[in-house]
Amino acid sequence: MLLTNLGPYSSTAPNGGRQIAGSMTGSKISPRLRRWLEGISLWLAVLLFLFVHPVYAEASETGREGAGEFHFVDDAGQRLGSATLLNTDYNVTVSGLIADTRLRQSFRNTSQQWREGVFVFPLPENANVYGMTMTAGERVIVGEIHEKQEAKRQYAKAKEEGRKVARVDQQRPNLFTTRMANIPPGETITVELNYQQAVRYQSGEFELRLPTTLTPRYMPGQALDNEPAQWSGGWATPTTAVPDADQISPFTVRPDDVGPDSHRATIALEINAGLPVSRVSSPSHRVTSTWNGNTVDVAPESRAVLMDRDLIVRWAPARGMEPAAAVFQEQWQGEDYLLALVVPGVNGKQRLPRELVFVIDTSGSMAGESIRQARQALLRGLETLDADDRFNVIQFNSQTHSLFMEAVPASGNNLARARRYVKGLNADGGTEMASALDAALEMTGDGGEESRARVRQVVFITDGAVGNESALFGKIRDGLGSSRLFTVGIGSAPNMHFMREAARYGRGTYTAISDLSDVARPLDELFGKMEAPVLTDIAVSWPGQAAATEAFPDRIGDLFRGEPMVQVVRGLPAEGALDVSGRLPDGSQWQQSLNLEQAANGKGLHRHWAKQKIDSLMDSGLTGQIDDDARQHVIRLGLEHQLMTKYTSFLAQDKTPSRPSQEALETDSVPTLLPAGSQGTMLRYPQTATMSPLLIAIGLIGLMFSAAITLLKRRVYP
Repeated sequence: MLLTNLGPYSSTAPNGGRQIAGSMTGSKISPRLRRWLEGISLWLAVLLFLFVHPVYAEASETGREGAGEFHFVDDAGQRLGSATLLNTDYNVTVSGLIADTRLRQSFRNTSQQWREGVFVFPLPENANVYGMTMTAGERVIVGEIHEKQEAKRQYAKAKEEGRKVARVDQQRPNLFTTRMANIPPGETITVELNYQQAVRYQSGEFELRLPTTLTPRYMPGQALDNEPAQWSGGWATPTTAVPDADQISPFTVRPDDVGPDSHRATIALEINAGLPVSRVSSPSHRVTSTWNGNTVDVAPESRAVLMDRDLIVRWAPARGMEPAAAVFQEQWQGEDYLLALVVPGVNGKQRLPRELVFVIDTSGSMAGESIRQARQALLRGLETLDADDRFNVIQFNSQTHSLFMEAVPASGNNLARARRYVKGLNADGGTEMASALDAALEMTGDGGEESRARVRQVVFITDGAVGNESALFGKIRDGLGSSRLFTVGIGSAPNMHFMREAARYGRGTYTAISDLSDVARPLDELFGKMEAPVLTDIAVSWPGQAAATEAFPDRIGDLFRGEPMVQVVRGLPAEGALDVSGRLPDGSQWQQSLNLEQAANGKGLHRHWAKQKIDSLMDSGLTGQIDDDARQHVIRLGLEHQLMTKYTSFLAQDKTPSRPSQEALETDSVPTLLPAGSQGTMLRYPQTATMSPLLIAIGLIGLMFSAAITLLKRRVYP
């Protein structure tokens, strides 16, 4: 940046570069002026050489950090001690369709100063955080839920008074921040979070995903002000499209930057699915499984895993034991909650002609293995096209480009051209997703009755590394029309919140691909669903529906082959029958009834209902600000059910000061690890002293020598 700015400055200075150069290159120059310029050039060269030595020493010292010695700097650019280290422990218990996780984050201060640690980290996109404790030495402090602004105020007060304090905020539904102040030198403080999530069930298989890192997100928009950016713990600064960019952009480093004892996680998973489990697998890690009756204990083969990719665990029920329907019940604070799962037994291969629009992300965050996964996913999608189908391919980075002007027939020539186009795609540039969505949702085929008879499907292949998710969701909801949007998550740490919610608003499904060896199975499932009949016009009838407070989701979308219908309701006892009906592609009716009196005991259903209710309230803010009534409702639900939301935070604070008032407090922003398979261009290091002053000095010296040589040349060859 500094070097870039020097050019125009020197060319426009009143008595600077451009006018002096004109004197030197002119045919006439007085001997007195020539001697004066030579003397000035010589003295400047001597002064710059004196300046170069300390600059070079500083650049050399700060530019060669050893492995495992990640450092931060203060506002003056001076290097502080080693960063606060992080270790994580996951303990997960699965009961039926709900997974309950105890997450422990330990922050160890390896420096000689009192520290504040700040760590931005991902959680599952459907996580309900409902508990927090802080452990400092032998003291265990239970956290309490507060309105976010009140939690910030109390945190700042405890931090200033030297008391140990921890706060956890939600930045996005799948992105959170832990802040912990007054960590003594050489000591470890632990924050424990409790959260639950719904287990995904699809095509006869359960799946649980534990994210451990995140892909740096693209921040569109213009800077909010013209003032110089102040470092605030993130690599990005707020923009008009992402006003909290500095809060969701943790530094991203390589594993060697943090040392062998940092950013490691231990994971233990207990599966009690309520039915016999036949097999357990993981596409992301090597795991061991131990059966104890109907309970299975699962853990990675290595004791601690590197936090550079999501952990994915899948398990399948024994043959013949796949659930066709299940219902769970819970009573909490005098109210009844029911959760129902129904898997429609829809068979057949009736196929309708389709119009498929494939959208592929070719931005810089997709460089490396991600773009290879994306190309392979798109090529596999092209193989599913029949002669009756039409298609197009759109790629986007900083700009959006379409292969064809409109959807074209899936002829041999068009498919061959598309394959060549896809194989030549590379990843670079920004992630301007909005224009790609506009192009995909607005693009139509040849019109007429033939076009209207086609099933229109959009396949969106991306890592979702964007910071303006809400605006994109609103665009999908408003521009979808008759299309269906299917998202394919790419990479070892995709933004699953974007994948799931974009598919929900797009009335489609989402699929995640973790590595190249796992591409075929999930894609075959996805494209198989897209070809298979769907169940539409779904109606759910609970007994005594008028007595129910609310059921979520309130509107069941289309179901594709192998997908379950899941709905949770508050205010109904487990009595009577639940009736579910829908329309098959041939126009015939499908119906199934479920006896609620056979409901099994469930755990955490009230939190699952509250999370669904909160999500429905937050949906109103997609195309603008959420209104105050909805905001207050979200706060009440968060406080009532002890859940973290966008407007509520957990806070745990010690009552007794521990840091002496004369001791300074330094702040460390603990980095996340570069997702496995990503290229080094996605690294985001903090601003440390760099070699730019040295390079500037060398450039100026070069200019002085050039001027001196030119003058001497003029003297010898007048």
